[in-house]
Amino acid sequence: MPLWFRRHRNYDEDNSWACGNWFEFLLVVSLAIVLLVGSLVLVLFWVMQYREGFAWTENPAKEFNLHPVLMVAGFITFSGFSMLLYRIGRCCRRIYVKLFHTIFHALAVPCVVVGFIAVLDYHNLSQPPIRNFYSLHSWMGFVTMGLFALQFVVGFFSFLILLCCENATAGCRASLVPIHATFGILTFMLAVATCLTGLTEKAVFSLGNYYSYMMDEAIVINALAMTLVGSAIVMGYFLLREGFRYSGHILVSVQSEM
Repeated sequence: MPLWFRRHRNYDEDNSWACGNWFEFLLVVSLAIVLLVGSLVLVLFWVMQYREGFAWTENPAKEFNLHPVLMVAGFITFSGFSMLLYRIGRCCRRIYVKLFHTIFHALAVPCVVVGFIAVLDYHNLSQPPIRNFYSLHSWMGFVTMGLFALQFVVGFFSFLILLCCENATAGCRASLVPIHATFGILTFMLAVATCLTGLTEKAVFSLGNYYSYMMDEAIVINALAMTLVGSAIVMGYFLLREGFRYSGHILVSVQSEM
């Protein structure tokens, strides 16, 4: 009595959407895209306009500038688009949606790694050297990177299993989906919170008392922070909204051998 697993896509739900449902869906997706891209644009503008751009180990202060840019790119923009694509690909084959979901997560990995190296170099090469891993921001960063690494490994492993033996692992993969999705949302929210503590720390250390005078740089930093907050709100709404969830499910049919 073999078990045959097949994935069934429920198109009736999409067809039953009213005009208001589609308007809500497109509005939230558009806002999410603007905020995810806007976060990266603002952090690039801040670094190029007020922090004198980038360098490598020959100029530790400029090397540090890689840290906020790459962390926002990896944890916010690429990871955000990875989750966004997983939900908006309603009319595409799931194998392609999962492929692009994995690609965007993979793009985030080198951003996070190089961004982490940049801040370590800045601390170690500064004169005098700056202590590592003492602040709330760094502790939160460790937890965020740990969750992100775990998410990537589990997601990549399940995706490979999907390609190799889809039917045999259908039940196991189905049970992993809600866990993977929940931790993905938690990781994104924690990444936003970590970015906010980092921006506050940098603003206080770099601007000192001038921060309270709302200089141009302070306004840009605050605008970047609010864009990140907006990303967390919109992405949280989009990912947790029951009506936007992928409604495909696995059906199990039993055929008797006569």
